[in-house]
Amino acid sequence: MRKKLVVGNWKMHGTRAANAELLSAVLAARPYAADVAVCVPSVFLSEVAATLASSDIRWGAQDVSAHAQGAYTGEVSAAMLHELGCRYTLVGHSERRAYHAETDAVVAQKAQAALGSGVTPVVCVGETLAERDAGQTEAVVKRQLSAVIHTLAHCAAEMVVAYEPVWAIGTGRTASPEQAQAVHAVLRAQLQAATGRAEQMKILYGGSVKADNASQLFAQTDIDGGLIGGASLKAVDFIAICRAAG
Repeated sequence: MRKKLVVGNWKMHGTRAANAELLSAVLAARPYAADVAVCVPSVFLSEVAATLASSDIRWGAQDVSAHAQGAYTGEVSAAMLHELGCRYTLVGHSERRAYHAETDAVVAQKAQAALGSGVTPVVCVGETLAERDAGQTEAVVKRQLSAVIHTLAHCAAEMVVAYEPVWAIGTGRTASPEQAQAVHAVLRAQLQAATGRAEQMKILYGGSVKADNASQLFAQTDIDGGLIGGASLKAVDFIAICRAAG
C-alpha cells in the first residue's frame, strides 16, 4: 500500500516570523501517518531547512531551472536545491505554465534536471475549465504527462505526479472525489504503460483541498495525498489535512 504524501505549496507568501510560527505548530502536531513536506519561496529555503533538519518533515522548492549553471540571472539550479537539502521541487505548476509560458517540453526538461541532481520533481498536470467543458480533460493531462515520461525515460517512475485542475486552484471550487479519482485512474494507467511501476508511484490531488474535504479525496483508490495551496499557510488547516491522509 502506498504511503500518503501531503505537500504544502506556500506560493509567494511568507515572512520569517510567520514561517517560524507555522512550522513550529506543524512540528508540534507530529507524528503524522503520512509523509509531509513544504515547498517554499527560495529566499526562505535555508531557514526552513535549518528548522526542519532534525525532523521527519521534508522541504522543497516551487520551481527549478532546466539549466545546470550559467548566465541565467534569477534562476536556481537543481544542484543548488540539492545542496540545501531539498527533497522535492514543484515542476510545471499551472501558474508557471500560465504566467511564465512554460511549455510541456520545458516542464519535462526541468523534471529531468531535478532528478539528475537527486531532487524529486512533483510534476503538475491539469486542465482549464474551458478544456474540461470541451471534454478534453483526459487528452490534456495525458499530453502534459507524456512529455515528461518521454524525457525521463527509464527514470519516469521516480517522479511524483500532481493532478491540479486549473479551474479548482484558489477558486474555492473542488473536483468531486469521483471526478478527481477518474483523472487519477487515467494517469496511473498511463504511468503503468510507460514504467510498469505505477502501483509504487504517488499521484497527488491539488485544487482547493481543505480540512473538510481532504478525507473524502484521500480515500479514493488512486489519490495518494495532496498538493495543498492556501490551506498550507494556516497551521490548523494544514495539520488537519495531514492527519486526514493518515
